[in-house]
Amino acid sequence: MDIPDRLIALQQAADTEHAKLTGLADTERETQWKHWYDAAVTVQAAVTEHAREAGLSRAALESAVKKAVRHPAPADG
Repeated sequence: MDIPDRLIALQQAADTEHAKLTGLADTERETQWKHWYDAAVTVQAAVTEHAREAGLSRAALESAVKKAVRHPAPADG
């Protein structure tokens, strides 16, 4: 499946925001959770839009995006 770079970048941003939640105090955690939530909403909307426009399964596209970000294939070379 061909995944647009934009979707990869949005998922990476959401994952980065989520990772920042680790070890935060409650007062900081609430603010960071909002940053992560906003990033997650953005990537979900973009995946939904792209899937609709490309005639793809939204779930399959979401899975492919997450796999590409979290478990990238080794580079050739």
